[in-house]
Amino acid sequence: MLNRVMPSSGVDIAGKQHHSTREVVEFSVKDDDKTLRRTGIGMLLLFWLIVLGMGAWWFQGLLDERRNPNADLVQWVGEGNEPITLERNASGHFVATGRINDQPVEFLLDTGASLVAVPTNLADRLGLQRGASAEFNTANGRVRGHLTTIDEITLGGLSAKDVRGSINPGLGGETALLGMSFLRRFDIEIRGATMVLSPASQG
Repeated sequence: MLNRVMPSSGVDIAGKQHHSTREVVEFSVKDDDKTLRRTGIGMLLLFWLIVLGMGAWWFQGLLDERRNPNADLVQWVGEGNEPITLERNASGHFVATGRINDQPVEFLLDTGASLVAVPTNLADRLGLQRGASAEFNTANGRVRGHLTTIDEITLGGLSAKDVRGSINPGLGGETALLGMSFLRRFDIEIRGATMVLSPASQG
């Protein structure tokens, strides 16, 4: 009789181990590919988020500049009592950023207002003292507020001390009306879309 030599079980085990190792390698490569794809997608999303964020920041800056083209006056570093030139904003108003008692404030210049009018919330933040009670005309009718005296108002290189003003609850937001109690101390010249404020002429 012929004796058949049966393959030892060790050969089968080695074959299975080799096959299993190949599967592990394949799975590892697939996992690496998935990780790389996820990383690539994540980087792409991050890139577009940065682009969108920068676009939104640029657009907001453009809107702010159209609303207040004279915001840089708050950073004035020139000599005092120098003429300043203001540009009208997109709505045709003169809006500029200056200071009340050395704190930045956005102003809407209003030659039709007799006093510098400060919204109540802004007046509280600036620490303005309430004086006598008074009534004021607003777009929504008459309101009762308080008179006040502002220690100093600065706009660019121009400044004035002890300026009469009002704390007006009829005004909303954080923009103060810069009225004639400040403006009359300077020479005003309007040239189309610009306003020039200069130190008052002598004589």
